[in-house]
Amino acid sequence: MCNCGNKSNDYATSGSFVQNNRKEETQKASAVQDSYFEYTGKTDLTVTRNVSGKRYRYSEPGDKQLIYFRDVAGMMRVPVLRLMQENIIQ
Repeated sequence: MCNCGNKSNDYATSGSFVQNNRKEETQKASAVQDSYFEYTGKTDLTVTRNVSGKRYRYSEPGDKQLIYFRDVAGMMRVPVLRLMQENIIQ
């Protein structure tokens, strides 16, 4: 005896699982925010991030840039950049 009717139910269940995972990923991503970094070096600096492909240009010491939230972890590894705790430009 064929039980083909349950196959469509299986597909429907797996689709809702994927949608639930996407919602969870979106909620996690929204918890992380864009952040400002200040340049502490002596000349100028251009940083290109692998995740977003964005280029961030610091033209002088003390220059501040708003960094896309997916690039923040990589920017924290650059020794001449400092994450601004207040995350606002004054």
